[in-house]
Amino acid sequence: MKIELFLRKTQRHTQRFITNHFTSIQIIVSYYILMTILSLGLFYLPVFREKGSHVPFVDMLFMAISTVSVTGLSTFDINSVFNDSGIILLEVLFQIGGLGIMMISTAFIILSKRRITLRQRQLIMTDMNQPRLSGIVRLIRTTFSILIWFQVIFGTLFSIYFYYQGYFERWRDAIFYGFYQAISAVTNSGFDVTGDSIKPFAHDYPFLIAIMFLIFIGGIGFPVLMEVREWFLYRKRKERLPFRFSLFTKLAVLAFIILFISGTLLIYLLEKDHLFHSSSQGVQWINSMFYSMTTRNAGLQIHDLGNFQITTLIVFSLLMFIGCSPSSVGGGIRTTTVAIIGLYLYSFLKSEDNINIFGRRIDDDDVRKSVVVFMLSLGMCFFCILFLSATEEQSLIAIIVEVTSAFGTTGLSLGITPDLSVIGKITIAGLMFIGRIGMLYTLMLFVPKETRDLGYEYPSEKIIIG
Repeated sequence: MKIELFLRKTQRHTQRFITNHFTSIQIIVSYYILMTILSLGLFYLPVFREKGSHVPFVDMLFMAISTVSVTGLSTFDINSVFNDSGIILLEVLFQIGGLGIMMISTAFIILSKRRITLRQRQLIMTDMNQPRLSGIVRLIRTTFSILIWFQVIFGTLFSIYFYYQGYFERWRDAIFYGFYQAISAVTNSGFDVTGDSIKPFAHDYPFLIAIMFLIFIGGIGFPVLMEVREWFLYRKRKERLPFRFSLFTKLAVLAFIILFISGTLLIYLLEKDHLFHSSSQGVQWINSMFYSMTTRNAGLQIHDLGNFQITTLIVFSLLMFIGCSPSSVGGGIRTTTVAIIGLYLYSFLKSEDNINIFGRRIDDDDVRKSVVVFMLSLGMCFFCILFLSATEEQSLIAIIVEVTSAFGTTGLSLGITPDLSVIGKITIAGLMFIGRIGMLYTLMLFVPKETRDLGYEYPSEKIIIG
């Protein structure tokens, strides 16, 4: 009894100390660091490894960070190191890394019918990148259910499809890889566990369309999924009051569509007379759409990237740098960041003081955050490209693809990942981790819990620009 009382008292003191001295962002980042350490420990357990496999510590640490950040880059052949149990472990870690630690833990709290405290709600809000506490638990419950059901449904469909199409002779293999592909696509992990990614399905267009749909589901943003579900329920109830999508949903969907269409057009125009020249026009469009979708986070491929033109690889790098929507499984600077910067430039050219879209004005603080995230992310990636150009004996375009792939948590590579030096692997691993938690949270990680307010403003003065 005394021991139990002592443990409870110690727990309360520990929680009070953490709450008083650390911000929510610092706590969330520490959770991801602990999750990386736990993953590293699990990877060394013999039950998940092939007999006789040996991987250096730096490479296994790289793998742990890549898994938790659902990037997909690896410095070794996954299939020769991890057994089937190890692949299942990866799938579990994809869920934690892709959906978020707080979403997974909150889902278990909801299932166990325990009460969610205010502090837990604050951490959920931080991990989910939400602006307010209201509705945060409902967001978790809805999006978690949607994403899990999509994995189950499409995992089942893929299993049946693989078996009857003759991709696998045994039901066991069809089910194993069917669910892996579904989980990998929804969480946008992109890990290659076969050695050929999904190249064997390069001409299976129903499968490619299904994969693109799952990538879209994982990357469009959790709040968007919840609002779409509410819209369907609204239509079903036939309510008289009008249903209004939030500005975030409208902007995220608009940016996603514009990037998808523009990426498809660019890839098609660049490769229709090059890599795609021997394919029919329909196949060319399917391939272009697939790469426009997969480069913004999934990292799956149906061709050898080395066969693409350098200009196309630069387009890939740009799409990987942008990434998916905020509050999704993806990384990068996020689609809404690019959208706000584009709208800011448009309003500046029109000499407008405010940024207006869809009958709403975008807050000035969001504009400042977007500019800061864009400039610092661009500067960081540019510095890493320069640094790796000096430390690695690889082509410049291969380094550009590697850096943007890591920051966008995409996983595409020209095959240089295993050949990186130790410092190169550490650099790429750092980019993957930053890409997962986001540049804005990386900056705020170093902001103390209490900041000093001056209480006054300095007079303004004009300077010459341009």
